[in-house]
Amino acid sequence: MRFRSTALAAVAALALSAAIPATDAAAAESARPGDLVSSAPSAFHPLPGQPTQTKAWKIHYRSTTADGAPNTVSGTVIVPQDGRTGPRPLITYAVGTVGMGDSCAPSNNLPHGTAMEANLIQQLTLRGWAVVVTDYEGLGTPGVHTYTVGPSAGRAMLDAARAATRLPEAGLPADTPIGIMGYSQGGQASSWAAELQGSYAPELKVKGTATGGVPADLLKVADFNNGSFGSGLIFMAAAGQDAAFPELKLDSYLNPVGKLLVAGMKENCVAIDAIAGSFKRISDLTTRNPLDQPDWQARLNQSKLGRTAPAAPVYQYHALGDELIPYGVGRALRSDWCAKGANLEFDTIVIGEHVSGVITQSLAVGNWLADRFAGRATRANC
Repeated sequence: MRFRSTALAAVAALALSAAIPATDAAAAESARPGDLVSSAPSAFHPLPGQPTQTKAWKIHYRSTTADGAPNTVSGTVIVPQDGRTGPRPLITYAVGTVGMGDSCAPSNNLPHGTAMEANLIQQLTLRGWAVVVTDYEGLGTPGVHTYTVGPSAGRAMLDAARAATRLPEAGLPADTPIGIMGYSQGGQASSWAAELQGSYAPELKVKGTATGGVPADLLKVADFNNGSFGSGLIFMAAAGQDAAFPELKLDSYLNPVGKLLVAGMKENCVAIDAIAGSFKRISDLTTRNPLDQPDWQARLNQSKLGRTAPAAPVYQYHALGDELIPYGVGRALRSDWCAKGANLEFDTIVIGEHVSGVITQSLAVGNWLADRFAGRATRANC
């Protein structure tokens, strides 16, 4: 499993490019979430030049912001070329934190073997599964990435699955069995996709969601990381929330050092952002704490998970020693989902921490999803 040394610390993120082709106003009005805006041949390489026996396409597709407005998101569809002629499962996959600059988008790195989770994605394609990887809102497309805005990320995942089944070259019918998967930032996105699927995309044949290291309560995660080596992620998250909700006026809270740091974060990837922001307290970079304000608290609570039971089964996992997303936050999400009747299997990673959790659990995650695609019974443990 290949993770560059600086990226290992950086992927320990909360969680953890092409311009949009022009469309006329009438087309934009009539577009459905998940409709393709454009597609172009791409490639998938876990390492530079490493063959994978896959075909890939970069796509732009319609989705929906946290406030319900239409937007366009980019992503990558990957289909194994293994001679299979019948239907195959599709995984809609959300990466952990990669950064906020457009160059960090998975679709810009998967073709070159420089995407940090490409080895995890390859484990899925080796099973014969197709994969679609969203870039999230504003990552690789115009605007600032709405980092940690859960409803936007969840819709981007569901609409990526829709778009993959609407890409003729992929050969994925509308009734393709679908798995939802993500860890860290991707855990937030996949958990939101699971909660939203029943109301937002009920036609998708979702068989299960595997989600880990989930930052289910952003206010608790921010408090936990304030002043620690993960503190840079607080400011990335603040910038992401401000991008989605400009009325929050983040800039009005930042002192000159804070303004400089946040401006840099919007242009760089996580290895730089996490290190530049580490071991800083919110009070070091602000004139007053925005997280004390009712409007900020309300917006952050819009991304809180656990209010809706996912319609399909869930496998949730969290490291007991997670140093970025407190184990208690993961357990609270489990309790909330169980109380609402979710079909949930929760797994505690006894040995390990945040980054290692996504690696050591990858085989179990794949096996759990394989069981769902095979129609086997779940082992819920609420």
